[in-house]
Amino acid sequence: MPTVAPLDLEGHCLAAGFLGDVPHFALADGTVHRLDHGHKTVQANDGMLAAVHDAANDRLITGGEDGKIFAVTAGGNTTELATAGKKWITSVAAGPQGAVAYASGKIAYVRFADGKTREFSHPRSVEGLAFSPKGMRFGVARYNGATLHFPAADGKPVELEWAGAHTGITFSPDGSFVVTTMQENALHGWKLADGKHMRMSGYPGKVKSLSWSAKGKWLASSGAPAAIVWPFSGKDGPMGKAPLELGTRGNAMVTCVACHPSQDVVAIGYDDGMVMAVRFADAREVLLRRPGKGAVTSMMWDKEERRVAFGSAAGDCGVIDISA
Repeated sequence: MPTVAPLDLEGHCLAAGFLGDVPHFALADGTVHRLDHGHKTVQANDGMLAAVHDAANDRLITGGEDGKIFAVTAGGNTTELATAGKKWITSVAAGPQGAVAYASGKIAYVRFADGKTREFSHPRSVEGLAFSPKGMRFGVARYNGATLHFPAADGKPVELEWAGAHTGITFSPDGSFVVTTMQENALHGWKLADGKHMRMSGYPGKVKSLSWSAKGKWLASSGAPAAIVWPFSGKDGPMGKAPLELGTRGNAMVTCVACHPSQDVVAIGYDDGMVMAVRFADAREVLLRRPGKGAVTSMMWDKEERRVAFGSAAGDCGVIDISA
C-alpha cells in the first residue's frame, strides 16, 4: 500500500511538485512550502495567482497580485525576474532557453534569459499561456481562439480561430497539436500542419487540468467523473476515436490529472481529495490516497517515478510514496 506523508497547510495550493528531490507547495497567499529535513517556508508573491514548474531549469515560476514574477529554486531562493507594476499577473509559463512568459490583462510578455522583455498585445484578455516544446514559440488562449507568437523573431502571429472563451492552452510534446480548455465544458484542438479542428466535448464539468503522456500519445483531462484520456497517436489526433475513461467514480469529479513520466499510467485526483493511479492498457486501478479535505488541484511525479506530490484547494497537501 502506498504511504502518504501529509502536510496540512492553510489555503489554496496552486502548484505541488519537486525541485530536485524536494517536494514544494505554492499557495495562493504567496508562500512556498517545502519538505526539506523538516517543513520550511519562503515568501514569494504577495498574493499568488499563477505558478508553474519549469522542468528545464528545475524551478518554480510564480506570478501574482503584486504584479511580480518570481523564480523559486530548490534551496528556497527566490529571485524577482520581472514586474508589471500594479497589474495582476494572471498566467505564467516556462519556455526553452530560460525564457518565461506571463500575462496581465490583454498583454502577454516574454522575458528572455538575458532579461530582455517583449510585449504582445491582444484585443481581449489573455487567459492562458504555453510554450511549444519545439523552438521559441508560445501560444496564448484568448476569446474566440488562440494566437501563436514567435517572440525571438518579428514574423506575424498565427491566429487559430474558434468561437467561445478559451481559458488554457497546451502544445503536444512533438509540437504538432495545440489544445485549449474552454469556458464551456469542452476542449478544442488544432493540427498545426493544416489547421484542422478537433472538437472534444461531452464533459459534464469544466476542464481545468490537462496532462500529456510520456511520449505524447495520450492527453488526459479532468472535468468528468473519470479521467478522459484522448488518443493522439494518429496523424489527426483524436478525431473519430473514442477517449479512454479511467478511474470512473459515480459520486466524485476528477479535478486533476498527472501522467507518469515514462509509463502509460495517470495519477487522478478527485474533488473529495482522493488520488488513484490507473494504467491505460487495462484500466487497472491502485488507490494512492483516501479522500481528504478539498479538491485536488495539483500533482507531480518525481524524477525517480516513485513519489507523487499533491496539493488541494483546502491546503491539504502531501507526498505519496508508491514504492512503500
